[in-house]
Amino acid sequence: MSDRTFVTACLVPLAVFALAFLALPLVRLVQASFESEAGWHIYLQILQTPRYLETLVNTVLVSLAVSLAALVLATTAGLFLARNRFIGRGLLLSVLTLPLAFPGVVIGFLIILLGGRQGLFNQLLPGHIVFAYSLTGLFLGYLYFSIPRVLLTVMAAVEKLDPALEEAARTLGASPWRIVIDVILPGLAPSLIAAGAIAFATAMGAFGTAFTLATNIDVLPMVIYTEFTLSANIAMASALSVMLGLVTWALLYIARSFAGTTVAAGG
Repeated sequence: MSDRTFVTACLVPLAVFALAFLALPLVRLVQASFESEAGWHIYLQILQTPRYLETLVNTVLVSLAVSLAALVLATTAGLFLARNRFIGRGLLLSVLTLPLAFPGVVIGFLIILLGGRQGLFNQLLPGHIVFAYSLTGLFLGYLYFSIPRVLLTVMAAVEKLDPALEEAARTLGASPWRIVIDVILPGLAPSLIAAGAIAFATAMGAFGTAFTLATNIDVLPMVIYTEFTLSANIAMASALSVMLGLVTWALLYIARSFAGTTVAAGG
């Protein structure tokens, strides 16, 4: 088999997949967003309607908060687990990565068991403590499944750091905190940006957890669902989907420009 034949045999299935499952659905989604009396002005309508605009802002802010919190917690845990060997390390790592095995609906149910009206916090602590059905509960749910994704990325990146750089800094009298700030974190920066971008994108599009906790929550995936199923407003659901995709893509593009190819590899 010649090189050209081999390349063609590899590219044809890829091209068919990209056209049938990526390009055509996206083109149809954009086309559907114009199929209303508003036409392309439907996007201006989204920005001018307080409910849609507030929902978009809430979704972005929650996703950013989840990404930052996951980076702080998972980076701290990842550095410790990657650099230390102790009894029970494997069990601890298994527990921290357990959320990867749960769908969003189960995670939402776990948040209800903790912070719902009959939840653990409300039963054990004084006062009426219910947070499961608010953005606080959604934040905790998103954080729950974001931490293991960031943790595994950080641990893999720590393994690739050159220990000679840390040893040189230590020899020059740098304190442990200075080594972390001046050596370790800059070395991990591309991977941290990649992990944060993936956590942001995952939170932006997560539906199962929001659907389970949806009493007092307005985030974009939920609004898209209600516009499509309850209102049968296909054009608005499509336009909101395009807006969601554009915001997420813009963040991933910015992250890729800072982290090089790491984001693409991580995604």
